[in-house]
Amino acid sequence: MSTGIATRRAWFGNALVLSGLLALVLAFGHWQTDAWWLASPRLGNWLLAALVVLAYLGLCAAIISSARTQSRSASIGEGDSGAETLLLSWASQTGFAQQLAEHTAEALRAGGVAVRALPLHRVDADVLRSHRRALFIASTTGEGDPPDHVLGFTRHVLDQPITLEGLEYAVLALGDRAYDQFCGFGRRLDQWLHHHGAKPLFDRIDVDAGDAGALRHWQHRLGQLSGRADFADWSAPAYQSWRLAERRWLNEGSVGGPAYHVALVPHDDAHLVWTAGDIAEIGPRHPDDAVAQWLADCGLDGDVAVKAGDGVEPLSSVLARSRLPSRRDALGQGAQTVADNLQPLPHREYSIASLPDDGSLQLLVRQMRHPDGRLGSGSGWLTADAVPGERIDLRIRRNPSFHPPADDRPVVLIGNGTGLAGLRALLKARIAAGHHRNWLLFGERQAKYDFHYRDEMERWLRVGRLQELDLAFSRDDPARRIYVQHLLRERIDQLRAWIAQGASVYVCGSLEGMAPEVDAVLREAVGLDVLETMAASGRYCRDVY
Repeated sequence: MSTGIATRRAWFGNALVLSGLLALVLAFGHWQTDAWWLASPRLGNWLLAALVVLAYLGLCAAIISSARTQSRSASIGEGDSGAETLLLSWASQTGFAQQLAEHTAEALRAGGVAVRALPLHRVDADVLRSHRRALFIASTTGEGDPPDHVLGFTRHVLDQPITLEGLEYAVLALGDRAYDQFCGFGRRLDQWLHHHGAKPLFDRIDVDAGDAGALRHWQHRLGQLSGRADFADWSAPAYQSWRLAERRWLNEGSVGGPAYHVALVPHDDAHLVWTAGDIAEIGPRHPDDAVAQWLADCGLDGDVAVKAGDGVEPLSSVLARSRLPSRRDALGQGAQTVADNLQPLPHREYSIASLPDDGSLQLLVRQMRHPDGRLGSGSGWLTADAVPGERIDLRIRRNPSFHPPADDRPVVLIGNGTGLAGLRALLKARIAAGHHRNWLLFGERQAKYDFHYRDEMERWLRVGRLQELDLAFSRDDPARRIYVQHLLRERIDQLRAWIAQGASVYVCGSLEGMAPEVDAVLREAVGLDVLETMAASGRYCRDVY
């Protein structure tokens, strides 16, 4: 029986019972004909009947809610099983986590990923071991408690020692910072998976009261996971208008992809406000020639004014920041119809490399190319297509889990490639605060071309604002490919000493290769229990991609 039919039959049965109860209420009213007062039998009968009806209505509401929950579960669809199928599981108290699971399953399947969707109470050790990849969307209720329907999972699975080697996972943790145990259950689930040998696909994402920025970040990760970066944002960022103030090619001649220093300033001379560790969400645009070619193919005039949002602008302008429909879908349609059906290009994320006192928001951007040679939408827009002075759509997303410590504890900064951007901002913040116990370990390809911000780093080292600087350039010695994780292992005794003195560790850069290898060295240095305690207390922080 379908959920819709079952729901209609339940409604019909409920209506019959409710009619009978209402008849009883009327009968109670006629049985008592004397004047009534607060304690009269007649009022007691009325109250009893009313309580029965209210209880029944509550039961009806519960049935309807259950039917809706079953309907939502059906809309997700369990999907296929098998080791190559991604497991998507949710723990939901109010239905929000389940709703996000629906969006997640839809996005992944649109990207060609086979998904098996299950509520967490249906997941056990055998289910976990039968998959190589898993995503968890976990709500927290009260002060760190799990949703009611997963209490059995916490007793029978989460409290048990299970070997999960070979499983890659990620957690979206939902919570509210008004509570002391913010995202408590999601964090507990993340720690349990990590402790029992599972490897993170990417770091846990904490969502404060449904924060749209954090959910866009989750969607950004889904795009990376599926290999499809053109999903429309579930909630488009409320961009501000900035302009391109400076762009420099930093590594001309390198065997690696071109890397650019990009500086942006707000159009309206607004105050620059962000914290080291925060993220810039960029709204990319198509290059003019791509838009012109699309208009020519579809026989449309880009100068025609169309309604877009609350204003009117040329069709070409709207197309520039939107996903371009196929020629087949657009042929024969008018300009306004085309504009009405456009979806905005999804945002792109970049670690901010500067502080507000620098006078500009600075990025370190590597050009990315598709297999057919086309530049990526975000990196292409920032490094090639936008001209100096051109408008850049930008929104700053807070990233509190990567902010610098407020005190003067030692800090170990580890990164590679364009991950230096986030570490540079942290160093700037530390130096501005007068905190000089800083140790940077950085890896790239060639020292001659890829030592980004070299003059600045060497100056900080000379004057003691950077106490330690270790560098690994993998292409300088063909006989020995040395990476930043190798440097860390070579200096493992000093690493232990800094951590024993209360150091915080920050890792920024590539998730593939560098981040898991660095994590393995840290485990070797201090042990898994200590490393997990550091992560829980904010002393082990990562911004990896």
